[in-house]
Amino acid sequence: MTTSTAGQPLIPQPPATVAALRQAVRQITPAALPAFTRELDQAADQSRQGSDLAPLQRFVAQWAAYVYIQRQPDLAADLHDWEERAAAGDAAQVREAASEIGRILDRAHAAVGLNRR
Repeated sequence: MTTSTAGQPLIPQPPATVAALRQAVRQITPAALPAFTRELDQAADQSRQGSDLAPLQRFVAQWAAYVYIQRQPDLAADLHDWEERAAAGDAAQVREAASEIGRILDRAHAAVGLNRR
């Protein structure tokens, strides 16, 4: 992963295109490239089968939000911490973690200007 100065994003937020998102994932979280490619293939197949762009639009929205979060190490660490709490907590902790995860994801989707579906 690329390093940044304290509190600064690792890279600028890329445009919400497959090529730009792929490059961003390659830069900041190269281990996620296989998932990116697999999910892109699935979205493309679903779009072809249903003659509908919605699966590709959801893919772009999901990965644009992912990049938004991962390019900010502090935000990515917060998300990871909440995900761990959700996996290991009691019912109250799981509800709190789910709420915080939702807030982070909502913030990311709003920041990239794409609707969450």
